[in-house]
Amino acid sequence: MENIGLGTAAIGRPIYINIRHEKPRVDVSLPEFRKNGIGILDHAYSHGIRFFDASPGYGLAESLLIEWLRQKNDPDISVATKWGLNYVADFNINATVHEIKEHSLEKLNEQWEFSRKLLPNLKIYQIHSATLDTGVLDNKVILHRLHQIKKDYNIIIGLTTTGANQVEVLKRAVDIEIENEPIFSSFQSTYNIMEQSILELKEILLNTNSQLIIKESLANGRLIPNTTFKEHYGLYKYITKLADKYNVGADAIAIRFCIDSFPDAVSLSGASSANQLQSNLAAKTFKLQEDEMRLLSRYKIAPTMYWNERNQLSWQ
Repeated sequence: MENIGLGTAAIGRPIYINIRHEKPRVDVSLPEFRKNGIGILDHAYSHGIRFFDASPGYGLAESLLIEWLRQKNDPDISVATKWGLNYVADFNINATVHEIKEHSLEKLNEQWEFSRKLLPNLKIYQIHSATLDTGVLDNKVILHRLHQIKKDYNIIIGLTTTGANQVEVLKRAVDIEIENEPIFSSFQSTYNIMEQSILELKEILLNTNSQLIIKESLANGRLIPNTTFKEHYGLYKYITKLADKYNVGADAIAIRFCIDSFPDAVSLSGASSANQLQSNLAAKTFKLQEDEMRLLSRYKIAPTMYWNERNQLSWQ
């Protein structure tokens, strides 16, 4: 599997939690938005990407992929999608609520009925933002339903994690068995220069032969040098130095850090334009040196600080 995949949140809905470094277009019609999304999928494909990550929580993402997959008719394309998050903003950028989490059996069955249209390219089906609070990892009915989907359709069952207790959730998930076999063998977690907490599970993930998918490699835009987070000035200065050395953007340095940390993982690009995607893919043109990885690693911050900072970001 390629070490860079495309996350489709940014092409499925008009805004997301991030620091936007490009001015958003607020006058785009829904047909134009769909056309742009299909264009980015085509651009990714033409540049070698064969792994795509979606969710019902990403607005149009699944329907775009279903349409596009029929056009491509390529069995080498792998898709991961999720259940448990609803997109409710209806493409209104001024909406007060954009998404709602619901980890119920009813929601699983409802969203699976649409998501299954991604078959046969659908390879991984994930719980979206699994937490200990929702009790989804203790819900035997849901776990058995996921196991049934796994068996009936020969797909991998996984989960995604978000929040300061990612490690605790992952440790709980890897031990869950249904019918004497692990139910989860794919884990999508936040990892980047600032948030490195899942490194302590590297050996566990390797020993269980699990697929790791890395999301938010750019820390929702915070790893692109900016004036909003002046406390990260030292990191921004070093990233800029490395970007100049390798003749790439700061985004490529951040993504390369993830690739070199977990060479067998898939690191997701969250690009919303062809230019962004091209810049992200430059991460494949070089490899960070050991001393550079070591210096970048020193810029990690405590998970609670990272997630508190993330919670201050706006939808834009």
